Amino acid sequence: MQMLMPKPRIFVERTLALIKPDVIDKEEEIEDLILRSGFLIVQKRKLQLSPEQCSNFYADQYGKVFFPNLTAYMSSGPLVAMVLARHYGVSYWKELLGPSNTLRARRTHPHSLRAIYGTDELRNALHGSLSISSAEREIRFMFPEVILEPIPTGQRAKDYLNLYVKPTLLAGLTALCKEKPADPMTWLADWLMEHNPNKPRLQHQIMEEEHE
Repeated sequence: MQMLMPKPRIFVERTLALIKPDVIDKEEEIEDLILRSGFLIVQKRKLQLSPEQCSNFYADQYGKVFFPNLTAYMSSGPLVAMVLARHYGVSYWKELLGPSNTLRARRTHPHSLRAIYGTDELRNALHGSLSISSAEREIRFMFPEVILEPIPTGQRAKDYLNLYVKPTLLAGLTALCKEKPADPMTWLADWLMEHNPNKPRLQHQIMEEEHE
């Protein structure tokens, strides 16, 4: 009996990560763990927020008992903001972080980042977006100059691949078979870079084409 395999789908999500002020000295170590966990760091910046900016960022926590201490903690020094990307990025980053309460994280998720780097119930070392919608809002807050375009998934992703990727890849693989180079992977990579129809063009190249 033939097994019905699910059709492959592309899931790429962006989420916001913050290295909080009390662990800023562990920045390189934490970034290495992030990269080794399969994430791509798309954007990164170091900044220091004012108490007012922290209040706006954590507006959904307003009115809670810990809110004043939270804004004071987050504005106490510089932090590192990063946009992370991978498939199911939001949920994978939350899983890697562990529970928001460091003490609980040490009991239930001892290998999580908050268990390793956090201090107590409030100072939990790292931030992660709770959902895709909150990730979009938080990324816009920390990176206002970045234009966030929706990444296609499902049928839209298939249509994009069929229209923009597969024709060039097929031509490259055909050329590879004809050429039979000693190092096919490097040869194909060079060919794709050279024949990429979407690569940026310099202004003088466009003007030369117009005058031909």
